[in-house]
Amino acid sequence: MDKKSKIQKLKLNSNNNEENISANNSVRGCTHYKRKAKFVSPCCGKIYVCRYCHDDNEDHTFNRKNVTQLICTECDTRQKVQMNCEKCGIRFGRYTCLICNLFDDDDKAQYHCDLCGICRVGGKDRFFHCEVCNMCLPIQLKTDGHRCVENVSRSNCAVCLEDIHTSRIPCHIPSCGHLLHRTCFEQLLCSGYYACPTCQQSMLDMKQLWNYLDNEVIITPMPKEYENFYVDILCKDCHQESNVKFHVVGLKCQNVECGGYNTTRTQKRTETSSKAAASTSTSSSTSSSSDNKNDEKNEEEDDAASGGRRGNGSSGSNSSFGGDSGAACSSSSIDRNHIA
Repeated sequence: MDKKSKIQKLKLNSNNNEENISANNSVRGCTHYKRKAKFVSPCCGKIYVCRYCHDDNEDHTFNRKNVTQLICTECDTRQKVQMNCEKCGIRFGRYTCLICNLFDDDDKAQYHCDLCGICRVGGKDRFFHCEVCNMCLPIQLKTDGHRCVENVSRSNCAVCLEDIHTSRIPCHIPSCGHLLHRTCFEQLLCSGYYACPTCQQSMLDMKQLWNYLDNEVIITPMPKEYENFYVDILCKDCHQESNVKFHVVGLKCQNVECGGYNTTRTQKRTETSSKAAASTSTSSSTSSSSDNKNDEKNEEEDDAASGGRRGNGSSGSNSSFGGDSGAACSSSSIDRNHIA
């Protein structure tokens, strides 16, 4: 073999070695984190790359803050939790937080929030901690303002009922301030539900849909027996009570600044007490007869209220409303950063 062939063979072997090294480096860690260490589970003593891998395979949960030992993936040395390996000196992760025992080679602009008590992603300069909500929020909400809900992130998602504070899924912040997982929020929209599952307030700008329903009311005349029939309603968006003319399409809020159809029927206390007094003063036969007539009347009203658009819930007592009417709704999306 000549000298030229030997040089080419050495170069080929060198390239293969470099590819093997890079391949080995690429498989370090797991699907959740890229790191050069494995944890010794404080609960069962088993070895896992991260707490999510542990929880997926065990019947109990893993608290990474209780970890006291780890194993270096380079030299297989078992040691206490620290930033660098005590034997080979390799750093276990480009981002290291010894408070959360978090190591990660992926750059996600991680930072540790002392008030949240956990590490988050997205960059500390882009978020601020709201002491009332007790969570990190986008910095734009500090200037634009937001509705504070005390300890809102310490609750579960109203859709999937999973914990929000320690979730790795980004959270959506509607105008009412109640948090939802971003994926859960998108599933609600796809299912035609535009109201917050917690407070029933609209989560999107519904003006286009309200205009569409206004036109539907105009082109849909009511029967004569309902032309002068009025009902009391409460708007779930502006929380104002109104007395409006009944319509099968929906009951429009009379607040000029609102004018929405996210309303529900109410009954005045004075009317309730007067009806009760009138029923006690009449005889049992008259009371029974009037009750039957009232039941028939209420059944007709309920049938009329539910006959046209029960799906969008703009009339009656439905708690959510959908977009099956064909009108588009716009969304100004604000998401909260998730745990690292």
